[in-house]
Amino acid sequence: MTNAIKQTLRDSKKARWTALVILSFTMFAGYMFTEVISPLKPIMERTLAMNSSDYGFITSAYGIFNVFLFMLIIVGMFLDRFGVRFSTIASALIMIAGGIIKFAAFKGLIGSADHIIHVPLLNLDLTTQVFWAGFGFALFGVGVEYAGITVSKAVAKWFKGKEMALAMGMQVAIARLGSFAPLAFGAKIANTYDVATTVLIVVGFLILGLVGFFYYNILDKKLDTQISEEEDNSEEDKFKISDLGIIISNRGFWLIALLCVSFYSTVFPFYKYGPDLMVNKFGVSENWAGLLPSLVPFGTMLLTPIFGSLYDKKGKGASIMMLGAVLLIIVHVIFYLPFITSVVAAFFNVLLLGIAFSLVPSAMWPSVPKIIPEKQLGSAFALIFWVQNFGLWGIPLAVGIVLDKTNPGVAEAKAAGEAITYNYQTTWTIFVALTIVALLISFWLKAEDKRKGYGLELPNIRN
Repeated sequence: MTNAIKQTLRDSKKARWTALVILSFTMFAGYMFTEVISPLKPIMERTLAMNSSDYGFITSAYGIFNVFLFMLIIVGMFLDRFGVRFSTIASALIMIAGGIIKFAAFKGLIGSADHIIHVPLLNLDLTTQVFWAGFGFALFGVGVEYAGITVSKAVAKWFKGKEMALAMGMQVAIARLGSFAPLAFGAKIANTYDVATTVLIVVGFLILGLVGFFYYNILDKKLDTQISEEEDNSEEDKFKISDLGIIISNRGFWLIALLCVSFYSTVFPFYKYGPDLMVNKFGVSENWAGLLPSLVPFGTMLLTPIFGSLYDKKGKGASIMMLGAVLLIIVHVIFYLPFITSVVAAFFNVLLLGIAFSLVPSAMWPSVPKIIPEKQLGSAFALIFWVQNFGLWGIPLAVGIVLDKTNPGVAEAKAAGEAITYNYQTTWTIFVALTIVALLISFWLKAEDKRKGYGLELPNIRN
C-alpha cells in the first residue's frame, strides 16, 4: 500500500507543481478580468458619461448571481458530485461567456447609453448599457468563483500531506499578478484605445486559461487512476447533500467564512476605488492612478508564499490572521484621515496593505482543510465564497452610492470636463468599520481553535 501511494503523481514534486502552475494561470486570467475596469472609473465617467452609482452597480454585479441565486452553493455541490475535471471546463466557459457579454456592452453591441431602466430594489436609474455590462460581470462572477473553489480543492488534493500552505500561497501569488497587471497598466491602455478594447484583451487571456484547464485534466485523470483504490472507490467517501448540514453546524467554519467576508470586503473593493482615491485625494495622474493600488497584489505575490511556508513549518495560523487584521485597521484609518494627502504616505500605506493581504489568506485558506473533511471541501469552499460574495456585491455598490450622495453633482461636473474632485472621507468609514469587525472575528477564531483543537496553530507538514 505504501509503495503504491509513493508512486502517485502528487508524490512527484515536478508533477504537482506543474499542476499548480496550470491551475494558477487560469486564476491569473480570472483576476485580470475581475480588475480590468478598476482603474478606469475616471475614464468611464469622461468617455461613457457614467457616474459612481453606475460604476458601483457594474463592479458589485460580480456577486449578484452568486448571492441571490445561490449559484456558489450549487456549483460547490457540482464540484463535489462531478469532480474537478468537469468543474474546470464548466467554470472557464462561464467566465468566457460573461466576459464576452461585458465587452459587447461596453462596445455598444448590446444595450444603449440612451435607454434608461429603473431598478426598484436599488432605487437606481441605469442605462441598458450599464445593465448589460453588469449582467456580463455577474455571469463572469459565477464562473471565476466556481473556478476558485475548484482550484482550491484541486490544490488540497495534489498537496495533501505536502507543502499545502506554500502551494496555496503560490497559487494566490500567481493569481494576484492578474490583479496587478490591469491596475498598473489598464488606464494607459484604455486611454490609448478604449474601455471595450481593454476588456477584450483580457477575454483573450480567459480563453488561454480554458486551454490550460484542458491540459490540467490530463494530469488529474492520471492521478485519479493511481489513487482510485485508496481514496475514490468507497461510497462512504462520496459527498452527500446531508454533508451540508455537517458543514454549517461547524462554528469554526462560520468564523472562517465571516473573517473572509469582512477581510476581503476591505481589500477587493479597494481595488475598485483605490485608483479613484489616488486621483481625488492624492493628486495622482489618471493614467497611473492604478499603479499604487497595483502594489498590493504585487506584494502578495512575494509575501503570501513566504507566510504560507512559515505556516507549513511553524504553524501559528490563527495568530497570523490576527496580525493581518490589525495591520488592515491601520491602513484604512490612514486612508480615512483627511489631512494625509502625501503620495509618499499613500505609497507606504499601500505596501502595508500588501503585507496584511498576504498574512490573512496565507493562513486562512490552508486552515479550512483542518476544520472540514476532504470530501466536503468543495462545498465548504463554495459556502465560504458565497458568504464572501455578499461583501463583494454589497460593499462596492454601497461605496458608489454613498460617494454620489456625499458628493452631489461631482460626476456630472467631471463628465462636463470640470476639474473637480470627490471627497472620500465619509465613504471610507465603511472600510474602517469592516476592519474592526475582522479583528474581532480573528480573536474569536483563535479562541475557538483553542477550545476545539482544530490545530490552526500547528504546522501543516507531516514529519
